[in-house]
Amino acid sequence: MGHLITSEQIAIDGEQLTSAPFKRAKQILGIIAIIGTIISFAILFFATDSLQGTFAYSWLFALAYALTIAIGGCFWVLLHNLSNSGWGVSVRRLMENLGFVFPFLGILCIPFLFPDVQQYLWEWMTKHRATGVDMFSSNPSRLFGFWGGQDLIDALFYKHEALLAAKAWYLNVFSWYTRFIFYFVALGWVIYRLRKISVDQDTDPKPGVARLFQARAFSAAGLPILAITATFLAIDWFMTLNYTWFSTMWGVYIFAGCALHSMVVIILTAIVLQKNGYLKNVVSPEHFHIMGKLTHVFVIFWAYITFSQFFLIWYSNIAEETMYFTLRNTAGWYWVSLTLTFGHFALPFILLLPHWMKKNVKYIKWVCVYLLVLHAVDMYHVIIPQRGPSLGLILGDDPVLWFGGIQAVFLDIFALLVVVSGFGYFYLRNLGSVNLYPNRDPRILESANLSN
Repeated sequence: MGHLITSEQIAIDGEQLTSAPFKRAKQILGIIAIIGTIISFAILFFATDSLQGTFAYSWLFALAYALTIAIGGCFWVLLHNLSNSGWGVSVRRLMENLGFVFPFLGILCIPFLFPDVQQYLWEWMTKHRATGVDMFSSNPSRLFGFWGGQDLIDALFYKHEALLAAKAWYLNVFSWYTRFIFYFVALGWVIYRLRKISVDQDTDPKPGVARLFQARAFSAAGLPILAITATFLAIDWFMTLNYTWFSTMWGVYIFAGCALHSMVVIILTAIVLQKNGYLKNVVSPEHFHIMGKLTHVFVIFWAYITFSQFFLIWYSNIAEETMYFTLRNTAGWYWVSLTLTFGHFALPFILLLPHWMKKNVKYIKWVCVYLLVLHAVDMYHVIIPQRGPSLGLILGDDPVLWFGGIQAVFLDIFALLVVVSGFGYFYLRNLGSVNLYPNRDPRILESANLSN
């Protein structure tokens, strides 16, 4: 952008995503998502035990990929409002629309509510149900009676599950369901309200700073909800695939991936929109420079948290902690770990180091695509290694070992394709339903003329 942007160059009614290619893309993604989801739900509920259990991990992996990006979108909206950011006004609507995908992903998470699917993923649930204690039992003389309380703890001790009994105050079926609902209702409400405050400003006859203060106050209340959701969803769904393992840095590790890869999606979205004639007057190389710097920062932050988690566990050398890395440093997973070490940190760190590269759209888009691929590898590394040991224990000598072979990889790719298609459909739907940028925000000219 080589000249000063004035108010005359900001469209009075804003910009709408009306191009035919985007409409066709949304239709194609929607068709793939609908057909793929029907097939996926059929596998999850009606297939053989081996296929059902294998695909349960595939589905969790695919949703881990999508959910982390959507949660990251919520984070950037909250941070933008809380920091009273001026530079980010031009791309704030992209952040809002990305974050607003999160509540819709709850539809794809419905299978996780059923014991037929849970039994393959979370062994601790099976052990709780095997005690025969009613999770909704009420006994006024027992602490936490609404989830079985001391009766559940006693039953677990009787079955020699002392570690699971010690975690029962948090890790119990009733609380798990309660948190599941909280994640999508609470954070979904936060991002819905913030997006609505922003969108309502587009038609406000007297736009001013009142809505900015409203968004800022609501973001202050919403930030703890985001922190709870990102942390405990990561624990409930990912860490407890092996309930005996624990890490105090797990929530931060998952959050680092959320922030990094959601910013990557925002950058790619802005690039694609500009290539198709949108955001021309409001997004400049200066915006890509800042977003590139934020990407660079979180590449470093992700590496710092990842190393810190590994170092603390290695230094303590406690069996319940080291099992996570022991599993991922054996057989073929060793090479995946090395790929993440050098590919997810060292290479993007070097590529994003020169400042001019962050402003070069033709260059940074390939770095962003590369990081999204590495995020899939990261989530695969988090979820899938546990599949073999868990299903091997549950299914025993199943004649069709779906969980250990090329068949399982095809299921993983299929699940990722379906979920990403659903993600893309909802994202394009969000983008097309409102203006692409907040054209009546008092700071839009400040953002359009950004210099840094």
